[in-house]
Formats: sequence, C-alpha cells, structure tokens
Amino acid sequence: MKNTLILFLLFPLLVFSQSDFEKGESFFREEKYEQAQSFFQSFFSSNPSNLKTIEYLGDIAAHYKSWDKAIGYYKKLKQLKPSEANYYYKYGGALGLKAREVNKFKALGMISEIKESFEKAIILNPKHIEARWALVMLYLKLPAIIGGSESKAVQYSNELLKLSPVDGYLSKGQIDEHFGKYLLAEEQYKKAIAAGSVKKGSQMLVNLYKNKMNQPEKASKIKI
Repeated sequence: MKNTLILFLLFPLLVFSQSDFEKGESFFREEKYEQAQSFFQSFFSSNPSNLKTIEYLGDIAAHYKSWDKAIGYYKKLKQLKPSEANYYYKYGGALGLKAREVNKFKALGMISEIKESFEKAIILNPKHIEARWALVMLYLKLPAIIGGSESKAVQYSNELLKLSPVDGYLSKGQIDEHFGKYLLAEEQYKKAIAAGSVKKGSQMLVNLYKNKMNQPEKASKIKI
C-alpha cells in the first residue's frame, strides 16, 4: 500500500517530465518539425544529456539545412556515446553537406574529417551500409587531385555487395554510370532490380536511359 501511494504521488511528476519528449516525437513522426523542435528544446533544457533528444534536434537542424547546428548536436552525441556508429555517420554527413555550401578552400579542409567520420562508423559497426554508401559517393565526387579515387569507391562497393546485394549492385551501377560505362551500369541496375530493389533500381535505370543513354523509349517501358 505504501509503495502504491508513493507511485501515485510521483505519477504526475513522471508524466510531466516525459510529456515534452513524447509530444516532440509525435510531431516529428508527423513531419511537423517546428512544433517538434519546440518540445524537444524544452525537454533538452532539463535533460541536456538525453541522447535521443539531441539526435532529434540534430535531425531537425539537418532537415532545415542548419548545418552548424546539426554538426553541434551530432558532435555532442559523439562525446556522450563515442561507441555509437550512427552518430559518426550523421556527423560526417552534416559536415559533408556543409562542405558543399562553403567556399572550395574551406571545403578542402573538411574532407579529411568527413572521411574519418564515415570510416569510424564502419569500425564501430562493420555492417554499416549507409557509411559505405557515403564513402562510395564521396570518392566518386571528389577530383583525384584532392582525394577522389575510383579504386576506393569500388572497394566500398564490393563491401556493400557482401553485406547487401541490392546496395552492392546499385553502388556499382553508380560507379559505372559516373565513368560513362553506361552498358555496365544498365546491367548492374537490372541485377539490383532482380535482387529486390524494384523501385530504386528501376528509377536509376529510368534516369540512366533518359539522361545518359538517350533512350526514352526504354525508360517509358519501365514501371516504377
């Protein structure tokens, strides 16, 4: 009876302490990010080490392309839980997206940390698919003179193939397409579709036919 009374007296306090977070989650799931942000910030003010709240705030900042804020939140997550791979992945992603918007000289100084963040995510979680995808695209997009590398992109694509055939074929298709090997890219996208990536693989194949191979008639026959 005594324990029941204590729980009854504490219940309103427990509800109050959780309500802002729960409301924030509800709005976040509904993609009402401004409302979600308000509740998460309120909860964060009294719970500054709550990992999920910080992650939500980082994700909302990233949604609004407030890269410095997102980077700050993800950096805090790394500090609070340095063993979590996804925090490094999100941190590297936010850095990479910021690098696209700053001047080239400043972006050059960020490349090393971006790579290291994705690599750290893979070290912490050897099955991290998204970090490998990020490295494939990073090595493709960077000019060779500042670290771009076809062989590195292929390396991570091969790793993807072992973890997930769909992601392996799609990433190989992206590599072939990037280097103008359109027939090989076509083959890889078809393999991805056969492996189960009907929607994404078909969309990549349609884009290849329309934008690179000038074969709109083939594109029109593909149902997405």
